[in-house]
This record gives sequence, structure tokens and C-alpha cells, in this order.
Amino acid sequence: MAIINGKNIENANGMSVSDYLDSLNYNSQRIAVELNGNILPKKNFKDTIISEADKIEIVAFVGGG
Repeated sequence: MAIINGKNIENANGMSVSDYLDSLNYNSQRIAVELNGNILPKKNFKDTIISEADKIEIVAFVGGG
């Protein structure tokens, strides 16, 4: 089971990062994803498959002034 933002997530295994983000309605243009301690380039979201050993952090950027 993958750990995503500090929580055990069972249904993410086997999904691409892109599909997982879409399932939660994230705007991929306004987020950063860290996979196992490394920033995952946006161009790799579709090709990166989540496995049960992965630790993922998703950070959403918020604009304001």
C-alpha cells in the first residue's frame, strides 16, 4: 500500500500518477509531486506507476497576495 501525503492508500497501486491525480481532481499544472524523496517531473506523471512501496507527497500551489 502506497503512502500518499502521510496516509496509507490502498487503491492507488497500479495507477499512474496522472490517473491518481485526476481521480482526486487535482490540477496537475498547480502541483508538485515528490516520489520517494525526489521531485517527479510533470512529463513523467503519465508513465510513472504507483507501487505499494512508494512514498508520495503532493503539494498544491495556492496563489494570493
